[in-house]
Amino acid sequence: MQVIELESIDDPALDVYMRLTEAQLRNRLEPEKGIFIAESPKVISRALDAGMSPLSLLMERNHIEPERALIERCGDVPVYTGPSELLEQLTGFKLTRGVLCAMRRPQLPSVEELLEGASRIAVLEGIVDHTNVGAIFRSAAALDADAVLVTPTCCDPLYRRAVRVSMGTVFQVPWTRIGSDVHDWPEKGIAQLKRLGFATAAMALSDDSVAIDDAMLNAEPKLAIVLGTEGDGLSPHTIASCDYTVKIPMAHGVDSLNVAAASAVAFYQLCERGAR
Repeated sequence: MQVIELESIDDPALDVYMRLTEAQLRNRLEPEKGIFIAESPKVISRALDAGMSPLSLLMERNHIEPERALIERCGDVPVYTGPSELLEQLTGFKLTRGVLCAMRRPQLPSVEELLEGASRIAVLEGIVDHTNVGAIFRSAAALDADAVLVTPTCCDPLYRRAVRVSMGTVFQVPWTRIGSDVHDWPEKGIAQLKRLGFATAAMALSDDSVAIDDAMLNAEPKLAIVLGTEGDGLSPHTIASCDYTVKIPMAHGVDSLNVAAASAVAFYQLCERGAR
C-alpha cells in the first residue's frame, strides 16, 4: 500500500477531494477522462465490482487495517490518511463512513447499445436534485428496471451525493445520456425510443391520464417510463409526444408524489410485474 501521511491540506494531489467543483471533476483533462468521488466502503466496493478504475483513496488512519481488503482491491494507488481533525478540515465534513475514493469516470454506451435486450427503462427529464436522482437509481435497481436514460438537462448521476444516496446502485443499473444538447430532447429522443420499439409513458396528471395499472399499458412489450423535474414535472411537449400519460391514483386530496417516490411506485407496477 502507498500510505501517504498528510501534514497539510495544501498538497495539490488533494485537489480532487477539496478544491475542485463537481463540474471541474467531470471535465478534468477531457470529459471521458473525468473523475468522480465514491464514498463509503459499500459504495466503493460496488463501483469496483462494476469495473470502475480507482485513482486514490482518502481515509482516516484508524480505517486502514479494517479496510485492508478494500485497499488491496484498489491496487497500487495512493492512500492519503491523517488524523480525523485534519481530514475534516480537508473535506469540510466529518468522514462518517471513513473513506473516499477518487475514480475515473466510465465511458458511457450509446442509447442503442444500452437498450439492446431491454424491455423496461426509465427516462429522467431535467431532474435537478441529486438526492432524487440517487433515490431513483436505487429504486430502479431494487424493482428491476433494465436501464436509465438521463436527458441533457438532468443532473449528473455520478455527483457525489447522487452516488451516496443510490448506495452505489448507480454502478449496477446500466445508464447513459439520451442526447448531448438541450435541443435533442424531447423530439429527437422520443423519436429515437420509438425507432427502438419503445412505447413511451409520461408520468403526469392530465385529463386523459390512464391509471398506472391500465391493462394496455402494462401489456406493452417495451416501455419507457418518463419522469419529470421537481415542481413543474414533465414539459407539455414531452407529454404530448408520449404514447401514454400515466397517473398514480391519490387519496386525501394529495395531488402528487415526490418524483423519487413516484418512480418507486411506477417501477413496482410496470417493471417487476410488467410484461417480460
